[in-house]
Amino acid sequence: MPRTRTRTVSTASPPAPAAVPDRVGKLPSRHRARAGTSWRDRPLRVLTPWLFLLAPLALLITFTYVPVGNMIYYSFTDWDGVSPDRAFVGTENYTEIFTRPELLRVFAVSFYYLAASVVQIVVALYFAAVLSFDLRFRNLFKGILFFPYLINGVAIGFVFLYFFQDGGTLDSVLSWFGVGTDHAWLGSPESANTSMAGVSVWRFTGLNFVLFLGAIQSIPGELYEAAQLDGASRWQQFRHIIAPGIRPVLSLSVILAVSGSLSVFEIPYIMTGGATETSTFVIQTVKFAFQFNKTGLASACAVVLLAMILVITWIQRRLVPDEKVDLV
Repeated sequence: MPRTRTRTVSTASPPAPAAVPDRVGKLPSRHRARAGTSWRDRPLRVLTPWLFLLAPLALLITFTYVPVGNMIYYSFTDWDGVSPDRAFVGTENYTEIFTRPELLRVFAVSFYYLAASVVQIVVALYFAAVLSFDLRFRNLFKGILFFPYLINGVAIGFVFLYFFQDGGTLDSVLSWFGVGTDHAWLGSPESANTSMAGVSVWRFTGLNFVLFLGAIQSIPGELYEAAQLDGASRWQQFRHIIAPGIRPVLSLSVILAVSGSLSVFEIPYIMTGGATETSTFVIQTVKFAFQFNKTGLASACAVVLLAMILVITWIQRRLVPDEKVDLV
């Protein structure tokens, strides 16, 4: 008799399929919700970035915004910088600034340094463009151009004070070439301001040079290779590749040039002390505060200078807005 086989059918439900990881190796969202952190940990994660920013923000507020607020408050008082009494005088300090001719005359000195800033930007841009190509001893020239910026401004003022004095270094060098001069380089307003503006060119060209060189080196090298294959000259590479690529840095240099020409202090203060009509707005402000004990008026001058720089920067940003440069 043949043996019959009986098949037993299981009535148990099949096991639940395992969770399949997604492409990045994580569990799906419904499984992540089960294994995630509780709702009590979420506020802590939100506050964590602010906890790291707490110390920098405290330092920024303490050493930047609080002093600026105090300066604005002092500008409406007649404080002498020593006495605890501060009488509120309203806008009297600001009225004095815009009605005294000698205070407005110092802005004419800033035009010498503004013209010098244009020269240093042009010179720095030229050397940055030339030294961005493969040349011999280019690292040596980079160091030579940037070295003056590393020297302290007070030391530069003393060095060039002896350089421009009567019978000093400049007169000695000119005498080697048979050029005799009895001209006092720091004796007249035009000669003194021109000489000190030339010193600023020598000192700050290195800063603009480094900014331009860094911007040029950030341009992809494939663009230069493609331009060379197309037969583009160095001038065409500068016009169509370098100039558009460094536009944001050039805009920054213009802002620094304008603000720097309005706030010149070290070089004229060391070399002439503001004599022979070489006083700048910052030198005049320092004299008000520490020589004439008019801290309220000096604070008003500082507020006016800050407002001028902010307005000029805003106008420059409106006229030449930053545009995203896509060279690739």
